Amino acid sequence: MAPTKKPGHKPHVVTLKAVAQHLGLTPGTVSAVLNDSPSARSIPQATRNRIHAAAKELNYRPNFFARTLRNKRTYTIGVIVEEIGDSYGSSIISGIEEYLRKRDYFFLTVVHRHNPELLSRYSQLLSERGVEGLITVDTTVLEAPTLPTVAVAGHKKLKGVTNIILDHQHAAFLALSHLKELQHERIAIIKGNPLSSDSKDRFSAICEVAQQIGITIDPELTVQIDVDESTPQLGYPFTKQLLARKKPFTALFAYNDLSAIGAIRALQEQGLRVPQDVSVMGFDDIPGAAFHTPSLTTVRQPLIRMGQVAAESLLERIEGKKDYPSEIAIEPELVVRESTAKAPKP
Repeated sequence: MAPTKKPGHKPHVVTLKAVAQHLGLTPGTVSAVLNDSPSARSIPQATRNRIHAAAKELNYRPNFFARTLRNKRTYTIGVIVEEIGDSYGSSIISGIEEYLRKRDYFFLTVVHRHNPELLSRYSQLLSERGVEGLITVDTTVLEAPTLPTVAVAGHKKLKGVTNIILDHQHAAFLALSHLKELQHERIAIIKGNPLSSDSKDRFSAICEVAQQIGITIDPELTVQIDVDESTPQLGYPFTKQLLARKKPFTALFAYNDLSAIGAIRALQEQGLRVPQDVSVMGFDDIPGAAFHTPSLTTVRQPLIRMGQVAAESLLERIEGKKDYPSEIAIEPELVVRESTAKAPKP
């Protein structure tokens, strides 16, 4: 029968030195391999395999604080987001977490809700907590930061910042070309909240592409979101506004999937069928878009991938890569589902 552990008993901790003694190697060699240091490349693969096998066998766990003191590093970054619970932000954070976990980094997250005072305070707070870099999500960075920074959906060019952006011109072309192929001419637009960092660029791209392919954007069929909301309620009242203007339209292009889902509800309450009477196009391809009824035609942003690219780019900066791109463009993809169809005949 195994002996019963006494209350407060601390399990035996296997040190790096103990692993080295077990293998008959120096602690420096073991440390280089387990920390994946550049010097480990000169160590034979067979030796590296032995070290990893021994660490697993002995249940060795690196001492984070010792590692931090030794390297004068915290292996921690800060993530600044507008909202955590929304599908857009949470998908990007998921991509960030997935990449950082593989590299044994931690991250601290703060939520600013587009409050400039909170944004400034949190940036300072994260710096004081010792983060080595920042990732911002749907957040307008107004001045050059003191730390390496990657901005997802960042549009302002600043020294020290890499912007991860979607190709909005191509996204607008995919969406509007699809609606034009379905013979839609009267297209309503729900513009994003001006506080959203993509709002201005996305609408500008829509207007430019519409002119190029012969679609007229009617101001009377355009409304702008002016609330900070992360549910389908985002599009519901603004679609009601469009309907109240009594100007008919056969398609609606919403700022994002949440507003598109809210728009569908408003249209259905008015007795309009989607897509038989009005086609609805979303943007983002959030997880729920495929499971809504009708399933949502949308422009896909690879949100998880954008988070991964942001984390990878930031760690390259932190770990010594001097040259960095000011911008990384991500390509969108059109996903056709049930919410769009050929325009009804007059």
